[in-house]
This record gives sequence, C-alpha cells and structure tokens, in this order.
Amino acid sequence: MPTQLSNPVSKSRTGLDLPVHGLMLVATFLVATSFPVASAITAGLDSVVLTLIRFTLATLLFAPLVVWRYGLVLPTLRDLLRYGVLSLLMVAFFWCMFAALRTTTPLNTAAIFALHPIITATMAAILLREKMSLSARVALPIGAVGAIWVIFRGDPHAFLALEVGQGDLVFLAGTFALAAYSTLVKVLHRGEPMARMTFWILATGAVWLLLLSLPRLAEVQWSSIPTQVFTGIAYLSVFTTIVTFFILQWSTTRIGPTRVASYTFLNPALVLFIGLALGENLPPMATWPGVMLAIVATLVLQANLKARSDDAKPVRHPNQQT
Repeated sequence: MPTQLSNPVSKSRTGLDLPVHGLMLVATFLVATSFPVASAITAGLDSVVLTLIRFTLATLLFAPLVVWRYGLVLPTLRDLLRYGVLSLLMVAFFWCMFAALRTTTPLNTAAIFALHPIITATMAAILLREKMSLSARVALPIGAVGAIWVIFRGDPHAFLALEVGQGDLVFLAGTFALAAYSTLVKVLHRGEPMARMTFWILATGAVWLLLLSLPRLAEVQWSSIPTQVFTGIAYLSVFTTIVTFFILQWSTTRIGPTRVASYTFLNPALVLFIGLALGENLPPMATWPGVMLAIVATLVLQANLKARSDDAKPVRHPNQQT
C-alpha cells in the first residue's frame, strides 16, 4: 500500500484514520454488489468448482503485482499454517454463500449477514479482549435492526413471514466463518506486507478448493456453461476478492475487526442506492429510518469503540512494510 496511508497526519482530530475508512467504504460498496452477482451465476456451476475458479483466477491476477512489488518470497511451514487457517475460513464463507443461494434468496442472506458485526465483536472480545464502550454495545444491535429494517423495506409483516430453511443455516455457518477470519487476521499477522499475506491466503485457498472439487471436475460440462457465469466470476475475482481481501485485511490491522465488520450495516443501504442508480424505483419512505439507524450505528462504532491500545494503532513489526 502507498506509504501515505499509514501517515499519522491523515488522521482527523477525532482520531479516525480517514484513508482507512475511505477504503472501507469502497470495500463495503463492492461487497454489496457481490450478492446479486453471485445469485445470478450460482445456478450455472457447482458451488465448489465456482469458488475454485474464483480463487484461482484471483491468485493468478494478483501474483504479478506481488512479485513485482515485493519479490517472490516463499513462506515457511509455519507461515503456510497461518495462511492455511485463514484461507480455510474464507473458503468456507464463500462456499456457504454459493451453496446457500441455491436454496434461499439474496434477501435472506442479506438479513443473516447483518448479524456479522455482532458475531465478529463477540469473537474479538473473546480472542482479542477488545473492550467496547456502552455506546458501542448499544450501537451494534441498533445497526443490525437498521440493516434488517432496510432489507425488509420497513415492513414488519415481511420480516415475520421470513422462513428459515437449510440454505439459511448454511449461510449462517459461513457468516461465523467470516467473523472468525476477520478476527484472526489481526492475531495471525506477523508484519509481512499485506499484499503478500493476501496472495498466499488466496493461493492456499485455491489448494483447499482444488482438493474439494477433484471428484466433481470431471463431471463439469464446460461448453454448456453460460458466458455470463464466467463474466460474473471474473468480476467477483477481481473486485470482491482481490480488492476487498486486501482492504479488509489491511484495515483490520489498523482499526480492529469490530470496526471493520461494522461497515456491514451499510450493505443494505448501498444495495438500495445501487438499485436506484440502475433505474429501480425509489424505495418506500418506511425504509429510510432503517438507513439512518444503520449509518448512525456505524458512525458511533467508529468514533466510540474503545479497544486495547494496540487496537487503536496499527500493529507494526520491525520488518513490516506498507
């Protein structure tokens, strides 16, 4: 990353690292686009094979940048273990997402994903002893309510009519895996450049997926797969894998997992704005209080989350590069 991102001058008077939060808004927007794209292509290819192609393509595209910037540095066995644990959690999330969308709707998965910040905060409190102020403890459930409010357009009857099926439980398990990943990134980061860490997580993830998909690869009818499936995979590989991986991991080492995860509350609102940009009708007025709740909760969490002193500053090691 450019060195100016870690420049203390970039912090505002409130102590917020503005470049980090700006990048988090970009990543959150990209994540918001991933659910409809994944839903559109998941029926065209086996979930494991689809995720394998996504990780492999992302690894191949990211490799030249990492080699050019940092050189080819082979990880030790201990490093591979760290990367393997993180990639296994990320693979589990993506597989759960694609598998769940075969039997559930993007609406259901978005509602479940709104729980991600709360799950992450709980894990961070246990694993990182991340302490939260009273306002943050109140903001987390308010943010979840706001996000779910937006998802169901302010209609309580739609929420009460929500049916939880097997696909929803699968995605809930994936959300727990993502929360564990978000928390462990900070625990397992050893000061290496974040781009290098991202590359090896992608690469080891592709290995996990290759092992899982070996029995299915021979059954894939490649010529019958629609072009839009490969187009969607390319988009997910570049924008919602490489770019978001890098931003999320680097931001986690700067501002902590709970603050990073809290941006999830903004996903439903961003989905609404994306829909408006694509020509969809303005959502009902009952939706907008939920948008405001989600925004307020996110701002409160960024400003008032009280973590350990090393959570307010980047974790740095003598050999760390940015």
